Amino acid sequence: MTSIDDPDPTATTDKPQVTHAMEDYLKAVYRLREVDKQVTTQRLADELGVTGPSVTNMVKRLAEMRLLSHTRYHGVDLTPAGEKIALEVIRHHRLLELYLAETLGYPWDEVHAEAERLEHHVSDELEARMDSALGHPTTDPHGDPIPSVEGVIPEVAQGRLLDSQPGHDAIVVRVSDRDPEQLRYLGGLGLYPGANVTVVEVLPFDGPIRLLINGSEHIIGRPLAATVYVRDPT
Repeated sequence: MTSIDDPDPTATTDKPQVTHAMEDYLKAVYRLREVDKQVTTQRLADELGVTGPSVTNMVKRLAEMRLLSHTRYHGVDLTPAGEKIALEVIRHHRLLELYLAETLGYPWDEVHAEAERLEHHVSDELEARMDSALGHPTTDPHGDPIPSVEGVIPEVAQGRLLDSQPGHDAIVVRVSDRDPEQLRYLGGLGLYPGANVTVVEVLPFDGPIRLLINGSEHIIGRPLAATVYVRDPT
């Protein structure tokens, strides 16, 4: 739990404290904003699995703390102070995911849930040690960018595998971590970040997509292809 404008949680302050639940809201707004600039309270409720009135009350509190802005009919957005907190939590989460995968041997479909439980309890010292032990990484096991200590996220040129045309060669850079079962399936196909993939055929009438993944042929559905992001080979 951290204090607004005060990075030292042990310092004495009269400022309101940011709770773990508040951090979850701020992180959720940031993630939803990556998909769509307009983040409604209903989308926030769906993302967090809470009721509409709960979201309304929390948004009001966060707005009073100047961590969120809320405009009727236009949804919510992060203030600079709110974005700073969200990026700090996201940094903890993604460093934890990579540390769990590379150091403790967790499969990539299990690290998200474990990091969710641990992200609020990472000290500055632990964060720095993980970062150093991992070689100052810029992406997590799913290819999601890790914010820097300063709160800067590196931009990655990418497009959806779904939008690739037949004959297109690409390299996987990012895979959605929203569904563990889906991750296990994609991992079984070899669709990890860094994998070489070629679109062989896009079947008509919303049919599946035939791929070469590291030289092996596979067929996946369009919804699955929409969760994989690729870039051109360099």
